[in-house]
Amino acid sequence: MPALRELQTAFRQCLLGDVDGAASAALDAWIAADGLAANARIAIYRHHVRDTLTVVLQSAYPVTSRLVHERFFAYAVDHYIRESPPAGPCLAEYGASFPAFLEHFPPCRELAYLPDVAWLEWALHTAIHAADAVPLPLSALRQLSVDAMMQATFRFHPAMTFLESPWPIDRIWRVNQLDADPAATIDLASGGVCLEILREGEEAAFHRLAPAEYALRHALAEGARLEAAAAAALDQDPSFDLAAALRALLASDVLVASSAQCRDDRR
Repeated sequence: MPALRELQTAFRQCLLGDVDGAASAALDAWIAADGLAANARIAIYRHHVRDTLTVVLQSAYPVTSRLVHERFFAYAVDHYIRESPPAGPCLAEYGASFPAFLEHFPPCRELAYLPDVAWLEWALHTAIHAADAVPLPLSALRQLSVDAMMQATFRFHPAMTFLESPWPIDRIWRVNQLDADPAATIDLASGGVCLEILREGEEAAFHRLAPAEYALRHALAEGARLEAAAAAALDQDPSFDLAAALRALLASDVLVASSAQCRDDRR
């Protein structure tokens, strides 16, 4: 009699991986036929699981699916499920590595922009499902000296993501919405974008940022001190108005914590 763990492993392989004779044979003896062969019963479950996961991914990546057609998307998803089956019980979290999968999926090689469109869609998806957070009160920073402020680090709202692409992925996304103008066209040579993705009310949204502002915010989101983030922004544009950018950032309610605030709280 196989151990429970062995049965679970065989069943998981039959549902999510490539079915081989050994995995199927390990289960056959433990499945009641009742008028239907064991392998036929497994096939029903397998079909249901794969259909469910395909719908989950299609919900998270509707534009990606539209760009390649549903049939090709299902084909790619089938390979993805075999390579990266769910590792947890929450289906809303499944598919985070799908854009990275597309980057290395040979049939998508000619669609160089497709993975970045998928990264944008996943950022929008996670923005919707991210936890709530209380914005950082400006009063926590008003008493800081300039030196203390420049040494501070900041934490952004968990719904916020930054994405840079050499492709106009924001326009690709917009013209592939169901209500978009069917006559709209995209010039893939029009240049890349720097985007911030966040939640506004109950909806996910994204905005273009100028390269210098993107450098500032992205560096802060990566944990850099304000001093280093400001240097990154000024490297992009020596005329960058750092003071104005900081005022806009602090007033935008996207910051939720600061190392300077923590030090101040300990006093």
